[in-house]
Amino acid sequence: MVFAERKKRIIIKHRHNLNNTSISVIASNCNGALILHDLGVRFNSPFVNLWIKPKDYIKLLKDFDRYMATELSEILEDGISYPIGMLDDISIYFQHYDSFEQAKEKWDERKKRIDKTNLFVLFTDRDGCTYEDLVEFDSLPYNKVVFTNKPYPEIKSSFYIKGFENLESVGHCYEYMPGKRIKYYDQFDYVKWFNKGVVKRKRYGLFN
Repeated sequence: MVFAERKKRIIIKHRHNLNNTSISVIASNCNGALILHDLGVRFNSPFVNLWIKPKDYIKLLKDFDRYMATELSEILEDGISYPIGMLDDISIYFQHYDSFEQAKEKWDERKKRIDKTNLFVLFTDRDGCTYEDLVEFDSLPYNKVVFTNKPYPEIKSSFYIKGFENLESVGHCYEYMPGKRIKYYDQFDYVKWFNKGVVKRKRYGLFN
């Protein structure tokens, strides 16, 4: 009970410290939406409960306005039971939706809320991401961060999430670290990022 209460206090503190509450987060997977959920902030972007292949995600970011103006259509893919949408030549995997109709309704609704003057772009080194993808993402003109499972000092937008070094890529950042009161992505000070655009590691790191 004490442990759960400490975790709860961290979330309350994060919510209290967040000043920029109208953020629009563009994310390649669920990390963005789950961070916003922890903060109690409305989803001002359609990138919620889904994932996108790294190369498609980068392609989308390179021509963001055109893709956001494209109508979402449904496609099927062998071996995938959940809904998949198509934006021109980009596949979007709506892993946590019951139907394509539900996914499209939420996509269209949240797409209208995007504020391009308050945009934050989050990428994760997984789902087949290559070093070349990291380099290409790093060159894009956004306020951006990419979670990686090891340090890349030459990739300015990279943020090393400790705890996945023995894996081929970053694991589930939204899970609590073993024996800790923080989630893996809590190593990243996303409140300071949203408030000031600063990429920084939380001081408590892995030790609380």
